Amino acid sequence: MRRGPPQSSDRAICGLTVPLLPLAALFGIVTLVCAVLLLVHAFRRSVGTGMMVLLIPCYILFYAFSQFEHPRKNLILAGFFGCSVLAAVFLGLGAHGLSQLMTGLPPGY
Repeated sequence: MRRGPPQSSDRAICGLTVPLLPLAALFGIVTLVCAVLLLVHAFRRSVGTGMMVLLIPCYILFYAFSQFEHPRKNLILAGFFGCSVLAAVFLGLGAHGLSQLMTGLPPGY
């Protein structure tokens, strides 16, 4: 499926254009779902643990690896960490494409 030249936040891969901002939104939603699962588990453990996971930025990393117990722990942690990295990468690339469009630079510059 070939389209015209890449639009604002699209990248050309093997002749096909890939919209990056919708991919960033998709991975962001997966990250949010996994974070909510971690947060709900922390609040079920105790209110203090839930508040620490919610309010202390790096405590969620410690909690996820040391105290989080779930039958699908591996899948949830992979979804949380992997999708957060992918969302950040695609968001950065998509924002770069939008900034090129706004400054009037030609695509591929």
